[in-house]
Amino acid sequence: MMKSTALHDIHIELGAKMTEFAGFHMPLWYKGIIEEHRAVRESVGVFDVSHMGDLLIVGAEATDFLSYILPTDFHKVPPMKATYTAFINHRGILIDDTIVTKINDERYLIVPNAATTELIYNWIYSLGGGYNIKVKNLSSEYSCLAIQGRNAEKLLQRLVKDDLSKLGFFNAILAEAKGLKIEDNEISGNKLFISRTGYTGEDGFEVIVPNNNAKHLWELIMRVGKDFGIEPCGLGARDTLRMEKGFLLSGQDFHPYHEPRTPLEAGISWIVDWEHEFIGKDILIEMKKEKKYELFRGILMKERGVPRSGYKIYHEDEEVGYLTSGTLSPTLNIGIGLGYIKRPYIKVGTEVYVDIRGRKVKGEIRKPRLVK
Repeated sequence: MMKSTALHDIHIELGAKMTEFAGFHMPLWYKGIIEEHRAVRESVGVFDVSHMGDLLIVGAEATDFLSYILPTDFHKVPPMKATYTAFINHRGILIDDTIVTKINDERYLIVPNAATTELIYNWIYSLGGGYNIKVKNLSSEYSCLAIQGRNAEKLLQRLVKDDLSKLGFFNAILAEAKGLKIEDNEISGNKLFISRTGYTGEDGFEVIVPNNNAKHLWELIMRVGKDFGIEPCGLGARDTLRMEKGFLLSGQDFHPYHEPRTPLEAGISWIVDWEHEFIGKDILIEMKKEKKYELFRGILMKERGVPRSGYKIYHEDEEVGYLTSGTLSPTLNIGIGLGYIKRPYIKVGTEVYVDIRGRKVKGEIRKPRLVK
């Protein structure tokens, strides 16, 4: 049986085209993927991302523990800072990417992807022996709304008393709400948990509240958002938006079994702090020295054709890689793709061909971020 978020009935009332995603019944689109995509790029959109997990790590040794099981050294991270990082196994392979917010030295909020929440909870729990910590899976108790776009701050500012202009990128705040009484909760007390984060490549915020507050918050966002032409957005636009910006999709661009990749291969080596000990470090150091691994790259099509996951990439007659994601870019109005390329061909500007249903279509290697 599929799970549903606290906003499920609202999505149905809005006439959303629903789909199954990571075990949840989620909106794919409302008016249409392109219209929702453009709303985010040009003004503002709102997403229900309550299918994402919410794990709380508390205890005197929380910082030591997370610094060992993640490639990030959280001793160096200030309170209320959100950090993009990833769980890797002892072979250096990515299990899931995630955002970890350090509330304080003894309290962390981890937001894993929907399909991997139980896996990550069990992984953390299995490694926690000997550390003075507690691991709490609060995923079913909370909702998260992502307000994304250049007008996101103006919109959300009308709903909170705190000055959001002072909230830096990838920082978080416990904000006092206007016109909404927040149910007292374990993550943020009686306030809104707001982080300046997102998965669209635009300015934006992700707001976490107890499920009982979710519908009221959605209604307030939509009411205030009318002044900015807000659109409710589904998973379709979320996918095209993240692809244009070269963001990884857990389970598709990497997977511990079906697409085993390290942070180096996946193009996120910048998340690794090499000065501390963490799981999988030795293997990553050797890879870094040898530099023989394939690399995650973007493909910009030069001819008509829509690349898709699994399509092979050629340089002249040699197969040099394959795509893990692909779509028609609503911003560029051309085909784009993301995938893994053999190291001799990773240079930006390298001419390649994508095999699209038996037809080799010309493209060009780019960095993963295809829309600046």
